[in-house]
Amino acid sequence: MASERVGGILDSGPVHLGDQAPDFELPALIGGVRKSFRLSDCRGKQVILAFYPFNWQDASIRQMSGYQAHRDRLLRSATETVALSVESIMNTTAWERHKGPFDFPLCSDFWPHGEVAGRYGVLRESGAGAGAAERAIFILDRDLRVALRKIYAWDQIPPFNDVLRELDKAS
Repeated sequence: MASERVGGILDSGPVHLGDQAPDFELPALIGGVRKSFRLSDCRGKQVILAFYPFNWQDASIRQMSGYQAHRDRLLRSATETVALSVESIMNTTAWERHKGPFDFPLCSDFWPHGEVAGRYGVLRESGAGAGAAERAIFILDRDLRVALRKIYAWDQIPPFNDVLRELDKAS
């Protein structure tokens, strides 16, 4: 696969199509309640892993609101949405109270800082926004294998119809 530089990172991270998604456990808000979230608990479902740079960005608010608006449709197709940023769980709590509610896990990859984003190859290591996650989507099949990996510009919202099309292919 040819590599191309996107948003300050090399688009050829350690996770590729067909790979088993690295498991992780992070603090998360789910419907406003702080819980622990473990990816492996989603085995048997399709998963949208939605990495995003910062909570208070307009694009992040619009993206997460879109997932919430389509939540019932996703659940009917046994698909879970999992959002991840490097923001602290306290910041995420304030953001969710102000902009939510969001009924899917909002994971905090704050400590160790960006470890999960780094394992997935979407931690911005240099340039503007260094230390934040890229806006990236991973679609995982029911065995938690990577069916799609795509990085977007920070201000670009992944088109929901594209996400649905990829979910249909992965099922």
